[in-house]
Amino acid sequence: MYITHLFSLNSTEVGEPYMLLLPLGLILLLSKSFSLLMGKIKIPQVVGFLLSGLVVGAIYFIPNQSILTNYTMNGISGIAKIGVILILFSAGLETDLKKIKAEGLSSVIITMGGVIFPMTFGFLAAFLFLGQRTDSASIFTYLYYGVILTATSVSITVAALKELGRLNSKVGTALVSAAILDDVIGVILLSIVIALSGSGSATVQYVDSPAGNIAILVAIMALFFLISIGLGILVHRLFDWMGKKYPHHRRIPMFSLAFCFIWSYLAEAVFHIADITGAYVAGLILANTSATSYIDHRTDTTANVIFVPVFFASVAMKMYTSFSGGFDAGDNSMVMFIVFGIVWILAGLLGKVAGAGMGGLLSKFKLKDALRIGVGMMARAEVVIVTAQKGVDAGLVSPLIMPFTIGLILVSTFATPVFLKLLYKNEPPEDDALPVRS
Repeated sequence: MYITHLFSLNSTEVGEPYMLLLPLGLILLLSKSFSLLMGKIKIPQVVGFLLSGLVVGAIYFIPNQSILTNYTMNGISGIAKIGVILILFSAGLETDLKKIKAEGLSSVIITMGGVIFPMTFGFLAAFLFLGQRTDSASIFTYLYYGVILTATSVSITVAALKELGRLNSKVGTALVSAAILDDVIGVILLSIVIALSGSGSATVQYVDSPAGNIAILVAIMALFFLISIGLGILVHRLFDWMGKKYPHHRRIPMFSLAFCFIWSYLAEAVFHIADITGAYVAGLILANTSATSYIDHRTDTTANVIFVPVFFASVAMKMYTSFSGGFDAGDNSMVMFIVFGIVWILAGLLGKVAGAGMGGLLSKFKLKDALRIGVGMMARAEVVIVTAQKGVDAGLVSPLIMPFTIGLILVSTFATPVFLKLLYKNEPPEDDALPVRS
């Protein structure tokens, strides 16, 4: 194929460090330009980062180009991996476990529905459209397509609820706390499926028995979280003390990043848990200390200046090579995967509405409020891309899922605020949550 030939041009593994500077400069220039444009039309800035990757990736089509070589792409991938770690670390820092605890049982019920339903719908869509095989490798692949759909982005819903003056209402509080817990469960599920499937880079076969291996892996994962809790208490107190003793000193964010990177490494190398899960847990440990806001600010600045834009751009750039390579399974056609992708997006949207909405009903919310909760949980953003890319890197899912992942983000980004406004039509805002004027 001509397109495959283009991707093979200038694919030498050697190069000079300066060669990385041009594609990086183009990515950063276009990322910021497109993200500013997306902000004007109320679309998350990550879409702008993805668009920059699509534009820079088009360089592949220039005959005899020497900009996007294997050398430069390896360098971009290395920076992108740091970006993923920082995204999950920041997500952990911003997780308010106190809010989850305050909501109690209702947030747990809503979250479980919002996880089980889309994961089941995604699994069934993959099973029906991607071969209907029953071997263990295929089952884990189908299951991971469902795991991708468990992610929720609360930022879009929070913005919509603020505008409607409903953020501090009972529905708003339940939504936010459930979405936070949703991310915790989703990241854990990601690690479990990758580890049990044998796709993780650190996966080890301990015994000949599959059941024995699963039991050992689960025990090791449980040990990781137990150690995280024990160590977390000490580290949490240390950073709380540093935040009071040395407020706004650069040593605090530097030590926090060191802890994040070390804990992420240990998670995958020692405990066979995805490194991004380690980063998320590191963020949880440092959350709600006197230093948290400063750490989060510094981490956000560091991440969004270079690492995060490069990660999302690299995801979009890989979409070109995904389509050039075709399918791993010879009996799956492009048309069938496109049909699956569309059904998969619908499964992700309807799964959240049905699952979280059912959880709302079980938590004794009225039907309309339960529907509002379901719609609010429908939004997706960066975490779903991180989850999907981790599955691609592990060889569990096809790279061709990435365009549909982006499609899910776009559809849910537009649909969530629109449906929430319709569901709150002609109802005044809550007294304690006045609408934000733009």
